[in-house]
Amino acid sequence: MRSLFLTLCCLAFFACEETKTPLIGNLDIIPLPQTIKDYEGHFLLTEKTKIHGLVKGDDWKLPVDYLNDKIEKATGKRLVINQEELVWENMILFTKDSLIAEEGYELSISKLGVFIRSSTAQGAFYGVQTLLQMLPPSFLSNKKTKGLNVHLPFVEIKDEPRFSYRGMHLDVCRHFFSVEEVKRYIDLMALHKNNFFHWHLTEDQGWRIEIKAYPKLTEVGAYRKETLVGHYNDQPHQFDGKRYGGFYTQKEIKEVVKYAQDRFITIIPEIEMPGHAQAAIAAYPELGCTNDRLEVLTKWGISDNVYCPTEATFTFLTNVLNEVMDLFPGPYIHIGGDECPKTQWNESAFCQALIKRENLKDAYGLQSYFLQRIEKVIEAKGKSMMGWDEILEGGLAPNATVMSWRGMKGGIEAAMQNHQVIMTPTSHCYFDYYQSQDSNEPLAIGGYLPLKTVYDFEPIPKELPKEKQHYVLGAQANLWTEYIPNQTQLDYMTYPRACAIAEVNWSAKDSRDYSSFIKRLLTHLERLAHLDVNYATAFFDLDADFKTVSGDLEVSLKSDIPTMAIRYTLDGENPSKAGVLYEGPFVLKESANLQAIGEMTNGAEGRLLEKAIHFHKGVGKKIQFSEAPAAQYSAGGTGCVLNGIKGSDTRYGDKEWLGFWGKDIVMDIDLGEVMSLDSIQFRFFKGEGQWIYLPKKIAVSTSTNGKQFKPFTSSLDIQTDGKIATPTIKIKTNTRYLRIKVNRFGIIPDGAQGAGHEAWLFLDEVVIN
Repeated sequence: MRSLFLTLCCLAFFACEETKTPLIGNLDIIPLPQTIKDYEGHFLLTEKTKIHGLVKGDDWKLPVDYLNDKIEKATGKRLVINQEELVWENMILFTKDSLIAEEGYELSISKLGVFIRSSTAQGAFYGVQTLLQMLPPSFLSNKKTKGLNVHLPFVEIKDEPRFSYRGMHLDVCRHFFSVEEVKRYIDLMALHKNNFFHWHLTEDQGWRIEIKAYPKLTEVGAYRKETLVGHYNDQPHQFDGKRYGGFYTQKEIKEVVKYAQDRFITIIPEIEMPGHAQAAIAAYPELGCTNDRLEVLTKWGISDNVYCPTEATFTFLTNVLNEVMDLFPGPYIHIGGDECPKTQWNESAFCQALIKRENLKDAYGLQSYFLQRIEKVIEAKGKSMMGWDEILEGGLAPNATVMSWRGMKGGIEAAMQNHQVIMTPTSHCYFDYYQSQDSNEPLAIGGYLPLKTVYDFEPIPKELPKEKQHYVLGAQANLWTEYIPNQTQLDYMTYPRACAIAEVNWSAKDSRDYSSFIKRLLTHLERLAHLDVNYATAFFDLDADFKTVSGDLEVSLKSDIPTMAIRYTLDGENPSKAGVLYEGPFVLKESANLQAIGEMTNGAEGRLLEKAIHFHKGVGKKIQFSEAPAAQYSAGGTGCVLNGIKGSDTRYGDKEWLGFWGKDIVMDIDLGEVMSLDSIQFRFFKGEGQWIYLPKKIAVSTSTNGKQFKPFTSSLDIQTDGKIATPTIKIKTNTRYLRIKVNRFGIIPDGAQGAGHEAWLFLDEVVIN
């Protein structure tokens, strides 16, 4: 697939490098600038071009040196920097203009040269990133080119970011990444004009930052004896038996902080509390509620072992945070605050006495008490506390910034209380989710988050009043690394989805267009290839939509690539050889084995799309739900449960699965006429590690007139040892109408991941025979 994409994107760039003919620049820029006006003509950038940096100050040297470093890496030579004498020809000129927005810039190219204007060095740096993307992609490579000889188009760009917070997150606890790998992650962030790096440094599975006052945090807490093999949902759990870990010394932390600062990226360290604390408690058992000697957690999920809110614990956390805050000069300290089981607090005599003494309502009030004390520690150092949206539970700390991950609701609630918000919902921003429906994708935690869904994200919810919208600072993509063990897989899960979220955060809402993005992305993938980024090509996969029409099934095939030709067969034959050219939607009236493949003009092919379609008595019939499925798990529409197509056996995020949360559901099905039925089979997904549980009960009623329903039968025992449960009800009756009630599982029990929250219910095909 990689070779396919390299053939797609502007091959002339490579061909020209073998001659002395000037290379041609391009305007396929990501993220898309606010305005671009191009004109006839080109400026020839050569090794004789001089850089003029007229603005004094160390900060202003950064964008100049960054540009020159890139040119030197590509060509072996640096451009001459002239700080004094200004010669109005063959130049790259940096100037200051106080009227331009803080992070904005203006970039003009004319016969005289390249002009970058900004009010800050940061804005100039973003101008440099745009200029670098206008160069042939090979100039971003670490391998030297044939010299600097590039025709840059005459252009005028005026640009500034839509949001002030443009974030990327990396979990280095589940799997550890070296200093050089983190720097590389930061470099790619800079290319996309991100400005906040959220560094997740502590977890149940590992403590990754040196704290001089507490050496056991890294001597003990940084290493686990072994690591889970396979998926968390696979039973019984298997382990590799290999010691695993690592940590960053404070010297290395300072090195990474400086590296990020030089790229105008602020690092936000995350020190988890009160939950996700088992690694710390393994090092210092007195921090927990049980005093048990623990090991660093070896499997994924959530541990019941949380910090006990004693004065000794607060002293420990104060000392830890003071060391952390001395290392990170940015304005925010992230304290987690998410997924904190209350089991031990509810069972602890100390905690119950504390709740009573402080007049707290319950364990959720105790969490609020805990975090408000921590906020005072952070504010004493002149910094602000940030946390996941669970910090809203029991009362929000006075000045906290909320990261809304469980949907947008927490962000809306925080903004309504005049708190700053970062939007990072799982539905659009969790890059540990699968990005393709292909069964050969590398193992991931679950879910389904394709490139287009990321690109379509709108961080400001329509429910939020206009006067509160300014509290939404921006969006952030999260990389949780349970199933991301190395840099190769990190690249694959991050790119090109990080390109999409960069455009969401930077570009004007009204200017964003997915077709335009894809066109520019094809060039951008060349840049990533030259940077040795193992990007995913999932967006090249074909997609199929199925719509029921008068009892038949209308099939639409589509691709994100406009020039792609699609061929398909309905009998399982190879579409490359026997396929019909797809020219538009077609109708199926009987079972089929659909196979389709995309083909580029050069003959290169993508991955095969396969869909088995089974016509049963319910296909295409009318169905109505008492409750709407969650927006992020309803891409196929409610009719997808009666379209003859089964969803994935391993994932719940494709378009054939519907996800419901917090309510029982009732389905009313109209078969159109009285039919003789033998059975009804259901498909439910089980993924308790993702809070997805099987229903407790299914009840079926029948009717011939749609008014009086007769209870027919119910199923009480819904079980499976795997991920898919297929309970079948033998019905043996004549009926036109079916009313099916599915009782959800309810609250997730203590000790399980997501304890105390409502479980999800996922339903696939309802097969009526």
